[in-house]
Amino acid sequence: MAGLGSWSLSVAALIALLLPGSREECGRINLPTPTVHLGDPLTASCIISPNCSHLGPETQIVWKVGRESQPGKRQQRLEDGSQEFTVTIPRLSSPRVLLSCYLRWGHSLQMLDQAEVQAGYPPAAPHNLSCLMNLTTNSLICQWEPGPNSHLPTNFTLKSFKSRGNCQTQEDSILDCVPSDGQNHCSIPRRHLQLYQNMGIWVQAENALGTTKSPQLCLVPMDVVKLEPPTLWALPPSPEAAPPQPGCLLLRWEPWKPSLYIEQKCELRHQPRLGEASWDLVGPLLSQTLQYELCGLLPSTAYALQMRCTRWPLPGQWSDWSPSLTLTTAQRAPIVRLDTWWQQRQLDPRTADMQLFWKPTPLDRYSGQIQGYLVRPAGPAGASPPLCNTTELSCTFRLPSEAREVVLVAYNTAGTSHPTPVVFLESRGPPLAGLHTMAQDPHRLWVGWEPPSPRPQGYVIEWGLGPPSPSGSNKTWKMEHNGSISGTLLQENIRPFQLYEITVTPLYQDSVGPSRHIYAYSQEMAPSRAPELHLKHIGKTWARLEWVPLPSELGKSPLTHYTVFWTSSARGQSFSTVLNASSHGLVLHGLEPASLYHVLLRATSKAGATNSTSLTLMTLALEESELHVLLGLFGFLLLFICLCGAARLCCRPSRKNPLWPSVPDPAHSSLGSWVPSIMVEETFQLPSLRDTGMPPITKITVLEEEEKKPGPWESNDSSGTCGLPTLVQAYVLQGDPRACSTQTQPQSGTSDQVLYGKVLGSPTSPGPGHYLRCDSTQPLLGGLTPSPKFYENLWFQTSPLGTPEPLVPNQEDDCVFGPLLDFPLLQGLQVHGVEGLGGI
Repeated sequence: MAGLGSWSLSVAALIALLLPGSREECGRINLPTPTVHLGDPLTASCIISPNCSHLGPETQIVWKVGRESQPGKRQQRLEDGSQEFTVTIPRLSSPRVLLSCYLRWGHSLQMLDQAEVQAGYPPAAPHNLSCLMNLTTNSLICQWEPGPNSHLPTNFTLKSFKSRGNCQTQEDSILDCVPSDGQNHCSIPRRHLQLYQNMGIWVQAENALGTTKSPQLCLVPMDVVKLEPPTLWALPPSPEAAPPQPGCLLLRWEPWKPSLYIEQKCELRHQPRLGEASWDLVGPLLSQTLQYELCGLLPSTAYALQMRCTRWPLPGQWSDWSPSLTLTTAQRAPIVRLDTWWQQRQLDPRTADMQLFWKPTPLDRYSGQIQGYLVRPAGPAGASPPLCNTTELSCTFRLPSEAREVVLVAYNTAGTSHPTPVVFLESRGPPLAGLHTMAQDPHRLWVGWEPPSPRPQGYVIEWGLGPPSPSGSNKTWKMEHNGSISGTLLQENIRPFQLYEITVTPLYQDSVGPSRHIYAYSQEMAPSRAPELHLKHIGKTWARLEWVPLPSELGKSPLTHYTVFWTSSARGQSFSTVLNASSHGLVLHGLEPASLYHVLLRATSKAGATNSTSLTLMTLALEESELHVLLGLFGFLLLFICLCGAARLCCRPSRKNPLWPSVPDPAHSSLGSWVPSIMVEETFQLPSLRDTGMPPITKITVLEEEEKKPGPWESNDSSGTCGLPTLVQAYVLQGDPRACSTQTQPQSGTSDQVLYGKVLGSPTSPGPGHYLRCDSTQPLLGGLTPSPKFYENLWFQTSPLGTPEPLVPNQEDDCVFGPLLDFPLLQGLQVHGVEGLGGI
C-alpha cells in the first residue's frame, strides 16, 4: 500500500506540471540581463517554487543551450522554501541563445522554463556624415555610414541645433530626425531650417549595450545646396553662319529652372564612342553664355557629351552629370589610295569595252567616309560628263580605241579625294617564270611565283571559282606593290572543297606582262566512289578479282592505296590486304572449297576513304575422284605413321623380351672399347674367307701352347669356363683389319664381361686351329639370347685324312670344339702377334 501511495503522489505531481499555468508556478529562469557582450560568460538560475516541493529532495535539473546539454553548477534552498539551480555558460559565441531549464522525470525531461539571451557589441560610431540642400524637395538631406554590425537592434537618430558661431554654442534645438528601419539617411524639412545660419549636425547610434555618436558637422544649408544638372542641346546650323569645321561641334544648354537666379559655373566632358576611350573635361563654362563650340575632335566621329553645374562664386555642391548627348563631328574628304585593275574587250576596231575595278585603302585613320566613286575621262574636271558614278567597286563603260586613260575619285559631303589616274597599259612585258600554290588551311591559299627579269613594280592577283563556274563571275583580286616579293597569301573568299582559278599578272612601269593561270584547292575531298569489283576466275581454293581504276576527279584527292577485305560466311573470319594505287587486280589464295565469301574494296586518299559495293562469291567444290585420292593419301599416311611407331616400339634397346631373338653385335658391345696391350708385328689374313663387308670382331681369345710344355690341355683359371693346357692371350681387333692394334686386358675384374668364344691354336701343331664355343646361358651385351644351337655351328671338323675328328670337350662345362673357320662371326678374323697360326 505504501508503494501504491508513492506512485499516486508522482502521478499527481506530473499532472501538476502538465496543467496550464503550472509551469510558471513550478519553475522559472532568472537572468541577470537579457543582453550580454558577445564572447562574455553568462550565469543563470532556475528557481523551483514551493508548489513543486512534493517532487522530493532529489530533484534533478538539466540545462540546455539550444540543443546541447550544459552541466549545472550548484543547488541551494532559499528562505522562501524554493530551490535554486545555477548554471554558468563560459562563452557566448552566437548572437541569439535559447536557454532552457528541464526537470528530469524518470527517463524523460519536462521543460520548466525558457529564456532568450541576446549577445552583441556596442554600436560603432557613424562616420562619413554629409548633407546636401535639395532645392527640389526644399529640405536638407543628410546621409552617413553606420559602421560594423553590432548584432543587436540599433537605433540611429539625426540630431541638430542652430548656432550663430562656429557651432560651439547651441541656441535652438531642432527636432530629431529618425530614419526608417534599415535606412542611413534622413531629411530635415525647410520649416526647421535657417538657410543662411550655421547648424550643428551629428548622428547618434544606440543599442542595449551602449550609445555612440558621430563627429559633429557644422554647415550653412545654402552652402551645401546641390543643383539639378542642366539639359544639353545640339545647336542647329544657321543659314547665315558658316557650317562647323571638321572636328568641331556646336552645342547649347538650358539650366535648371529653380536655379535661374543662382550664379553658376559648369563643366563639360566628352568621350568618343570608338572603343573604351576616357572622358575629357572642358571648363569652367559660365552659365551666361549657354552655348559653346567644342573643337579639336576627330572628324566623322560620334561623341557622348555631359554637363554639370554648381553654385559660383559662393560655395555649393556639384550637380550630377546630365544625361548623355551624342553628336557626330563633320566629315573630312576621303583620304585614300585607290588600287585599280581593268579588263578590256574589243567590240570593234573603234570601240573597246572596259571593266574597271578598284579597292580603297585609307591613308589616314580619320579619313572621311566614302559615299561614292566617280569615273571621268582624263582632262579638266567638268569638261565632259562622268563615265560612271557608283557606290560599287567596279564599273563598266566604253571608250574609243585611241583613249588610254581615265580618272577615278572618291567623294563624300566634305569633298573628293585626290584624283587617281588609270592608264590602260599594253601587254608587252616579260611573263612570270613559274607559278605554284600550296594550301595553308581550308580557308587560306598561298600562291608563289618566280619573278621575271627585269623585276616588275608590282603584281595583280585574281582568284575565283574555276570550271564549271562561269568565267569571270565573282572574282576577287588584290594588288601587291612590292615587286621583289615572290608570293602572297590569299585569305578572302576561300572555301574548302572548291576549285579556284588563280591568275597572276606582273606590272611594269609602262606595260603589263602576260597573265599566268593555275588551279588549286584549299582542301580536297575524299573519293566519291570506289571501283567496282569483278570476278575474273575462280577455283576451289582461289579467286581472281579485277577492277577498273576510276579517272581522277576535280576536287578529289588522288588515291594512295587500295585495301581488299574478304570474309568467310561459314567461319566468320575476316582477312585484308593492302595494294598500291596502281593495282587493278588481286588473287585470293587459301580459300576453302564450296565456301561463300564476301569481298569489299576500299579506295583511300589523304582526304579519306570510300568503300565499293560488296561482291559475294562461292568457291568450287571438290570432285569425287579428288576426294578418293585425298582419302587414299590420308590412309597411306596414317598406315606409315603406325608402322613407324610399331618399329620404334619393338626396337627399343630397353625392352627385355623382344618379339624375335636379338643377335648381339660384338662391335657395339662394351668389349669394343678394349685395346690390346702389345703391338702386333704380323697380320694373318684369310683371303678366301675374308668378307670386307662384315664388321670386325670385338674380342678373340687365342690359346697358345707353351714351347717347352707340349702336354695335354690345362684349364685356364682366368677364363672360368674350360680347363685347357694352353696359355691364353687376348687380342682386341678394332677399325681397319689391316691397321689394328692389340692390347692385353685382364681376364677378370669386369662384371659385365661375357665370354663369346676362344680360338685354340698351337705354333707347333700341323693341323688347323680350332675354336672353343662356350654354350653359356649368360646373356651377351645385356641380351637374353642363349648359345647357338647345334645347326648354327659345326660340331665336327674333318681331319687332314678326310675322317671326321670330333673335338672332345670338357665334360664339366658346356664348351664345345669346332674348326675355327666354321664359326660365322670369325670369317673376318685377323689374328695378330701369334706365330705359327698359318693354318687358321
